[in-house]
Amino acid sequence: MVADPFVIETADLRKNYDGVEAVRGLSLEVSAASIYGFLGRNGAGKTTTIKILLGMARPTSGHARVFGLAADAPEASVEIRRRTGFVSEDKDLYDYMTVQDIIRFTAAFYPRWRGDLEQRYLRTFELPAARKVKTLSRGMRTKLALLLALCRGADLLVLDEPTSGLDPAMTEEVLQALVSHVAGEELTVFFSSHQIAEVDQIADRVTIIDRGRAVVTGALDDLRENYRRVQLVFDGDAPEPAFRAPGIVRVRRDGRVLSVLSSAGAEQILDEARALSPVSVNIVPVTLKEIFLETVTVED
Repeated sequence: MVADPFVIETADLRKNYDGVEAVRGLSLEVSAASIYGFLGRNGAGKTTTIKILLGMARPTSGHARVFGLAADAPEASVEIRRRTGFVSEDKDLYDYMTVQDIIRFTAAFYPRWRGDLEQRYLRTFELPAARKVKTLSRGMRTKLALLLALCRGADLLVLDEPTSGLDPAMTEEVLQALVSHVAGEELTVFFSSHQIAEVDQIADRVTIIDRGRAVVTGALDDLRENYRRVQLVFDGDAPEPAFRAPGIVRVRRDGRVLSVLSSAGAEQILDEARALSPVSVNIVPVTLKEIFLETVTVED
């Protein structure tokens, strides 16, 4: 039997809530042992997608498979959750327990619990074993939730805004722990965030989602290689050309300057640009932040 090539796969996934489309035709392919960045503004549909993947919500149409299992099938969704570590934005924990109590309580449900990793992350995250969860800072709660997810022997880690509210130093600590863990354990991470810099730092592949629809998908290295901004300067006001080159994302005119963003390099744009007789042409790489800002919809 051939193993499914993707840990997560969705096709034309849709979810409506009272006539509002939270997810609109979303297709994803997440390979094993990768860190997949799922990037979008708050309210873009990221959390709804995660709920569907974990069997916590049923899609209106389309399908979602995790480990080759249908996420909306009751028995399959139980198996998916058994093999998945999930850290929610809310970091739901039992406040009345101590750190050690909640670790022991959680470990009892997972036969593959990794005691070696438990000890490692207790030290690395400097978690106080005897402290009550309710007394922990937000950063400590995040690190405890991450420990509980990392140590259960999961094949997939799903993170929903895991660094929300953390200071830069603690954010860096969490991100580096994720990268090291994936490298050592061949874990797959599906990392949902609206923090562009974090996704840019650790992801292998990204999808930018806007209003429930994927607007950009690709390997991060390919996006860096292929996206270019071509800036043309003219003697007078910039013209309003209709470029035919593939991959045009956006064209902006600002006085004498015409700026063209392309997802397919600059060569074919340059061929058309020369016919416009600009006085200067400048080609610049584009960051993930710029790609994000240019492709998501600006709120009214």
